Amino acid sequence: MKIALGQINPTVGDFSGNAAKMIEFSRRAQASGASLILFPELAVCGYPPRDLVERPSFVARNRETAEQIAEATRGMKVICGLVTPAQSETGKSVMNSAALLQEGKIAFLQSKMLLPTYDVFDEMRNFAPAKGQSLFSLNNDHVALTICEDAWNDKLFWPKRLYTVDPIEKLITAGGNLVLNISASPFWIGKRELRRDMLASIARQHKVPVAMVNQVGGNDSLVFDGSSIVLNAEGDIIAQGRSFEEDLIYFDSESLAGDVHEQIEGDVASVYAALVLGTRDYMRKCGFQKAIVGLSGGIDSALTAVIAVDAVGAENVIGVGMPGPYSSPGSIEDARALAENLDIRFELLSINCAYEAYRATLQGVFAGTKENETEENIQSRARGTLLMALSNKFGAIVLSTGNKSELGVGYCTLYGDMVGGLAVISDVPKTLVYRLSRYVNSGRRAIPESTLEKPPSAELRANQKDSDSLPPYEVLDAVLEDYVEDARSAERIAADHGFDLELVRRVIRMVDRAEYKRQQAAPGIKISPKAFGYGRRFPIAAKSEV
Repeated sequence: MKIALGQINPTVGDFSGNAAKMIEFSRRAQASGASLILFPELAVCGYPPRDLVERPSFVARNRETAEQIAEATRGMKVICGLVTPAQSETGKSVMNSAALLQEGKIAFLQSKMLLPTYDVFDEMRNFAPAKGQSLFSLNNDHVALTICEDAWNDKLFWPKRLYTVDPIEKLITAGGNLVLNISASPFWIGKRELRRDMLASIARQHKVPVAMVNQVGGNDSLVFDGSSIVLNAEGDIIAQGRSFEEDLIYFDSESLAGDVHEQIEGDVASVYAALVLGTRDYMRKCGFQKAIVGLSGGIDSALTAVIAVDAVGAENVIGVGMPGPYSSPGSIEDARALAENLDIRFELLSINCAYEAYRATLQGVFAGTKENETEENIQSRARGTLLMALSNKFGAIVLSTGNKSELGVGYCTLYGDMVGGLAVISDVPKTLVYRLSRYVNSGRRAIPESTLEKPPSAELRANQKDSDSLPPYEVLDAVLEDYVEDARSAERIAADHGFDLELVRRVIRMVDRAEYKRQQAAPGIKISPKAFGYGRRFPIAAKSEV
């Protein structure tokens, strides 16, 4: 049997749009001789729907849409993800399910057993787990149909399992000889390789082919990379979808031959593709056509502007230079040069008058006090006010430009440089910002070389440099990775890297103190195993002891 994998980019709640896409892909697959097509987890309603599943109208529309897809794809077998009512008097009212659509109706339903509750996942909040699963027949195959996490509990692959049951093992023991998995598995650095190795382990262990179709596209902070894959019983790749774009691939369940499409390789190239896709989809799915980026002449705003241009086109990006009393001529020149290189509209709006007006207004109440970060932050907030005024006037989204290193330690100003609707690089450490910028420039002339070479500075006081307040970024990023992503102690971090223990403790205190800022920040695009946001939930009012 020729089987297709429909790697699509659904939008949460867009039932008509998702259905149209699934019907189109199904007809294309049928025209190419396929008898069955697989679509991703919860493709009918989009993933993750979160608390939308608590609305009865949402669940009802979801079922109606699945039935419409079944009717429109007669003559073709379709497997897709949808929400179904839970058959239980207690607990959650809905389940995360997969349906086999055949001859105009739902012919088979299978619901997800393993509901993840770690990192960005909170499925136990929304869904009831299936109590059991069963096989269905497809020509000569007994199919083990599973949903995403159901494949993530192989005892031979994981050193420590999260669940006591392995749905795939149970289905194979019951006679399954073909594993089909529909997924919405988000991207982060190393995730594609982990996913591939895990599925290959399942194939080799159970001596069965494994096919996984994965969602692609951005939904809020999450980016789904696609990279759908089919492996033979030896764990070799026989079919593979592209990364970070929609795709339709085929494989034959008997000959085990299929389409192998090229993927984006390497961490830097993959992260860049994820940031572009995440920005494009966030804007498109939220209804924004244009983006505004404050251009300081620094590396962070430069990279954000390049990503925006690649996401929505130069004609839809506005760069705004906002020089202040401590802005260097070189920074203004770099901002203008970047805009010229990218061919974007550029506006230069000085904050000097606004800054002096604020100082004059506050002069009496500040009498007798010394200047400190208060006056620095007034400059940043004046810039934020201008950006949001432009956003309101032109209906464009402001893309904030802070990186993960700054956000981690609170080296950013609330209602200043943190304003915006999307924090594009908030999960990108400063050292990776430089690598991404070099990657961008390897293919074209975009970011001025002087921007890459000058020491980072917020330019909020005379001769200011980031190194005045922070450790070298190579040190800071190493500490943040160990503490934020791996929850290591100060003593362990210092010993592993040979860092001064008090320096590590100081960084950790800065991270903990800045939680109140991060919880007021715009959503960012997740590209690391542990990003700030709803995948990392810490109290604000808590005592830090390191």
